[in-house]
Amino acid sequence: MNLLTFDTSTEFLSIALQVDERLWSFNAETGATSSQRILPEIERLLEQASMKLADLDGIAFGAGPGAFTGVRIACGVAQGLAFGANLPVVAVHTLMAVAQASGEQQVIVCQDARMGEIYFAAYALKDAIWQTISPAIVCKPELVPALDGGGWVGAGSGWAAYEPILQSKYASQLKAILPQVTPTAQAVLALAQPLFEAGLTQAAHEVAPIYIRNRVALTTQERTQGLRL
Repeated sequence: MNLLTFDTSTEFLSIALQVDERLWSFNAETGATSSQRILPEIERLLEQASMKLADLDGIAFGAGPGAFTGVRIACGVAQGLAFGANLPVVAVHTLMAVAQASGEQQVIVCQDARMGEIYFAAYALKDAIWQTISPAIVCKPELVPALDGGGWVGAGSGWAAYEPILQSKYASQLKAILPQVTPTAQAVLALAQPLFEAGLTQAAHEVAPIYIRNRVALTTQERTQGLRL
C-alpha cells in the first residue's frame, strides 16, 4: 500500500511515506516549528518517491493524547490533505504508537503531560495485535494503576520526568525502562496498515484529535509554581 503517516504530538516531527515495499522518512526534534515544517517535509518526501497525494491509498496520523497544539496540527494536516485528494484516514492512538515504537511485548506507556501529570496506558502484544491491559488516562505519576505480573517495559517521556516515582510503583515488575521512545510515524504506519487493509478508515471530516485532558490553560497559581502545559 501507498501510505503517508505523521505524528506531531511531542516535540518531534515524524513523517513516513510507504510506497509498496519502500519507505521514506523524516524524524527531527522541531519543537514549536513543526507546524511550519510538516507540509514542506511531506512535499519533499513525495518528491523523493516520485509520488503525488492522489497516488496514495490513505493517510494516518498520531491523534493524541499529547501536546494540544501538536495533535491539532496533525489532525488539521491530515484532514486538509485527505479532503483535497479524497483519501481515507486512520487516526492512531499515540500511546499505542509508543508501545509499538518500543519494540517490546509488554509496555507501560507514560508520556509527560505537563502540569505534574502523565498520560498513562499499558499494552501487551498478543498474536501480533496490541491488547489494552490498562486504558489511557491522565493522572499524577503517584496515582498510576496497579498492574499484574512482571516483564514490563516502561516507555515514554514520563519515565524520564518521573522515574523515581514510577520506579517505586512498578520496581519488581520492570525489566527495562526506555524513556527516549516517542510515537514515531513508522509506529503509526505499523498500527494503521492493518486498519487500511480491513477498510476500517474514516473520511477526512470525521477524524478528530484524541483528548484525555480537556484543560488547555494553567491557572495563575499553577503558573507561579512553574508548571507547564
